[in-house]
Amino acid sequence: MKFNRNAIEVAVAQGMVASYIRTLETETVPLIESVGRRLATDIFATHTVPHFTKSGMDGYAVRAEDVQGASSSKPILLKVNQTIPCGVVPCLPVEHGQAAKIMTGAPLPSGADTVVMLELTEERRLGEETVVAILMEVAKGRNVSAIGEEIQDHDFLLETGRKIYAGEAALLATFGFHQVPVYRKPKVAIFTTGSELLDVDQPLELGKIRNSNQYMLYSLVKESGGEIYAIESIPDNVAQAKEMVNQTIGKADLIITSGGVSVGDYDIIAQLFDEWNGKRLFNKIKMRPGSVTTAGILDGKFVFGLSGNPGACFVGFELFVRPVIYGVQGKKNPFLSSFNAYLGGDYTKGNEHTRFVRGESFIRDGKVYVRQVGKDQSSVTLSIKDANCLIVIPPGDGVMDGELVTALRLYKPE
Repeated sequence: MKFNRNAIEVAVAQGMVASYIRTLETETVPLIESVGRRLATDIFATHTVPHFTKSGMDGYAVRAEDVQGASSSKPILLKVNQTIPCGVVPCLPVEHGQAAKIMTGAPLPSGADTVVMLELTEERRLGEETVVAILMEVAKGRNVSAIGEEIQDHDFLLETGRKIYAGEAALLATFGFHQVPVYRKPKVAIFTTGSELLDVDQPLELGKIRNSNQYMLYSLVKESGGEIYAIESIPDNVAQAKEMVNQTIGKADLIITSGGVSVGDYDIIAQLFDEWNGKRLFNKIKMRPGSVTTAGILDGKFVFGLSGNPGACFVGFELFVRPVIYGVQGKKNPFLSSFNAYLGGDYTKGNEHTRFVRGESFIRDGKVYVRQVGKDQSSVTLSIKDANCLIVIPPGDGVMDGELVTALRLYKPE
């Protein structure tokens, strides 16, 4: 099978991967520790928001009927009977001819139905009394937030699998979810192969390169929400590779290998997939780069064989591995989302398979464009840092400037 490979379409390979994705167990963590995790249950409102009628701004709570006809030339004077700070329950109702000074978010006193903003008033002294001059007529209900105006009790808020960011954390806190059910982070083992690889702190040697894929994959796994269980290099030895995979598969949720998946004499991962006890899903895909990307299932766990070329390794991860890490944490539609854009510049490299070109999106004349970044070679590392999308170039002679193409949106941390 190392030499006799059946190439399949990307969509078919992704479908195979999707059919084996199973969510991991759940755990409950404090809200403060839930940011970046994925919800393991749907979240519903536990009460209305607001749960009391409140002022929408600093001003005076009044009866709307008392301020009709008010203007700067003919102000209406109302007696101030109390001041209501935010968080304090009003002690008095607002009667006819009265007003209550009120702060944003404070409960509206009974009798009042409107708030006149502070800028439309003047506080005055009338003998021993404090009065407020209303300088503009205000409609009933203005600047007042009614009970349930924003959210009703039992309203649906957040779906299972949603990642918790600032807005989600604020909602969870609003409804008292101090403990949050989330999916467990998948434990991922990363094995890079090749006797030519040097540790990052080693000096360069003729015929050897530093192990950049190890650090790229580490970062990609962390970005995806995974937890690194092991990260090691494997020499070009099939028996040793088998031993490491077999020792790890019972402890990690996912194994990623890099390098050794082609047909050369030292491509040990390809040989491993030929000789193992697991189920191979695919070992050749109709795409460039990364056509030799390989995947299988061993003891119910995913094992991926990615190319040793950095560009191809990156594309293979984005198309197949990231969706698994997302999917086991409950994310709906875990594969890269697509969008349509106009190609900026000609892409004339023909190919019999679909190409996934590292690119960047930009706006020009109100339209979305994408263009290639750096050299489109599987061995090139430099363009990975600048890419925010993968431009899909269909089989054929290429695509010309201004033609409409499909692109896949990449996760791009700031």
